[in-house]
Amino acid sequence: MSGIIERLRAQFQSLFLGPVTVPNSGTTLCTTCITLDLKKILRDGLPEAKMISLGTLSDITNKNDCCAFCRLVADLIRRRWRLDDFPDADVQGTNFSVSAHAIGTLIPNLDEKKQAHRLFIHAARPLDITVALMAAKAAPYLDIQLLEEDSRKVPRSKALHGRRVKDNVDIHLIKRWIKLCERAHGDACETVRWKSGDEDLPECVRMVDVIRMALVHAGHNCRYVALSYVWGGPGGDYWTSTANAGARNRPSGLEESVLPATIVDAIQLTRQIGERYLWVDALCIVQDSQADKASQISVMDQVYGRALLTLIAASGASVRAGLPGVRAGSRMLNQHVECVQGFHLSIPLPPLSEAATDSTWNTRGWTFQETALSRRRLYFTKHQIYFECERDVWCEDLVAESESLQGSFNPMRYMGLDPVPLVTYTTVTMNFRAYQTAIALYSQRHLTVDSDIMCAAAGFMNAMTRTLEPPGSNPKEVFQFGMWIRNLDLSLLWQPRFDAIHTRRIPPNVGHSCWPSWAWSGWKGAVQYGNEQQMLDGADADVHEVPAESLVTAWHLVDEDGTIIRLNVKQIPPSWSVDGDTDGCQPPYKYVASQSHPNDLVLGSSPPSGTLVFRTQCARFRVVKPDDDNFIADPRNVHTIFHISPVDQVSAHYAGRIILPTSTPSLSIFEFVVLSRCDGLVGLWDEGKWGKRYYGCLLHVMAVKSIRDNAQVNERVGLGLIVESAWMESKAEERVVLLA
Repeated sequence: MSGIIERLRAQFQSLFLGPVTVPNSGTTLCTTCITLDLKKILRDGLPEAKMISLGTLSDITNKNDCCAFCRLVADLIRRRWRLDDFPDADVQGTNFSVSAHAIGTLIPNLDEKKQAHRLFIHAARPLDITVALMAAKAAPYLDIQLLEEDSRKVPRSKALHGRRVKDNVDIHLIKRWIKLCERAHGDACETVRWKSGDEDLPECVRMVDVIRMALVHAGHNCRYVALSYVWGGPGGDYWTSTANAGARNRPSGLEESVLPATIVDAIQLTRQIGERYLWVDALCIVQDSQADKASQISVMDQVYGRALLTLIAASGASVRAGLPGVRAGSRMLNQHVECVQGFHLSIPLPPLSEAATDSTWNTRGWTFQETALSRRRLYFTKHQIYFECERDVWCEDLVAESESLQGSFNPMRYMGLDPVPLVTYTTVTMNFRAYQTAIALYSQRHLTVDSDIMCAAAGFMNAMTRTLEPPGSNPKEVFQFGMWIRNLDLSLLWQPRFDAIHTRRIPPNVGHSCWPSWAWSGWKGAVQYGNEQQMLDGADADVHEVPAESLVTAWHLVDEDGTIIRLNVKQIPPSWSVDGDTDGCQPPYKYVASQSHPNDLVLGSSPPSGTLVFRTQCARFRVVKPDDDNFIADPRNVHTIFHISPVDQVSAHYAGRIILPTSTPSLSIFEFVVLSRCDGLVGLWDEGKWGKRYYGCLLHVMAVKSIRDNAQVNERVGLGLIVESAWMESKAEERVVLLA
């Protein structure tokens, strides 16, 4: 009762005196915030139907100097909505309200009395800010957490309440995370499914002995920590080379004075958490030995997969940035805490997904597989450190560690980096989607050395081979130029992202032919695996549809020595012959797949290595830029959708669609080759001219053009869809295609 009286008295006084000081809190509150009963709200919650208005952003901001809660809310909105990046955003008149609800518990019993509560701020968010937050993988809500030190006042346990972040990382907390994961998560975090029968590390792998400060060969069952970081350009004296490798094999032969800050910090942290061995690529691989680099790169899946923990330097743009919080004064705390009515409230620091997305580390090609292959990951960011494993995500500013995972609703758990899973699914479609997702993410990354495109993904390809291919399969045969050969009919269907500039990748070395145009790795720029729907709405896709039928019976490849080898491609049988699901529309079987012949391999020229050789039908079509009001392309995109029209019918009778660079002149004529069959979606062609939809009525086709120095060899221009009836009227000819 006395508390209510004090608040009423303070509210009455504020009518005449303005902001008031709340007894026993040491802070002042405005006339709006003084009426909030925080103890009751944090204990019992406040449903959105009864949420309390805080006023406009302008009102809240104007009270920054005199109200602790307004100051916290204003800073929360500025941070979460990234208002510094949107100086022209008209949000000052936006109204904000506060509610509170339970966010879960760390124990199996989900009794409301045991759950932690948070404050949530509500408002209408502008569309451009929403789009930016989605791209940044930021938290989609405005929330405020109670610190653990005041949780008993509610009363609640410390679980899922905020935690103060210290100037230096808490080594005891890191050790606790590791032990808890090892003890509570079992095989989920202790084993990886892509290991071969022999789980020992190869003899070629070296480690940094952080006690003796020397390079040593890893033992068969070596327990070690790995490091993932940004090199930031060419290296220097700290690299291991043929000249200094011998000296570094001796005790104290590895001098810390020549090592950059990130590596020095990683060595110090490894010691502090009680481990002895650390793997760092710049030190453990002889950088000027091509043979040593090749042998080490080929086992990256084992190196990162077997590591107890991978330290990830996701702060700074080079190896000299260090690991924030390891050394005194190496990080600036950005945790905003205010004391309101005797309760210490804080703005939760950004989730891992946002912190990593904002980092230079997350843009680099080599770091992609290092994340995907690691069982446990400790991220060092400018905000705080995060621990992520196969089962959970923990961080410094939230008490979320638990062994009772079945009842945990840790807010961080679903805001992790979510590496691509390397598991065996039950269908080809699901397995290929894992590959498709990996390629879409990896192709967005940047490489300092352009020809590293396959080396930087070698570990990931090895892991996929061990996971999804028969035992003993050779990754270099399973994945040619990054394309999954057994599923070549699917692999060929990649598309450039609409907003990505695409240029041909330079040759990997002098005297070598270019990377082939039919492979995604042959191009610099992000790619994706789309579907038929993508051709209708022009949006980047995240789901890939499997073709309904293979229409190339045999694929061959020109090897590095000029030999033509047959590829082991799994043929996709007609879908209607497998499950009979044709939506009641039987296909007319107009197009019949070409059959290969022995003389197909008798070529009149010597195509470059990496050239695909196959027999199919070819025909010429015209591409036309859409000019109708129903199709609105984003002017910022560098690729767009073109209509496909017969060469002699420049009219509205469009036969299909294709994605091409926006710079492609309208009415250009290309040769098209047939790849596979797929289902049809209404709207992709003129049904009045070419007939109604039936199951399997569309053909996957590739637009090609002759390369300059060999007219018989073609290169990829773009990928599209043509309705079968239009193809049958195109005077197509069957021939052997050479696609480089």
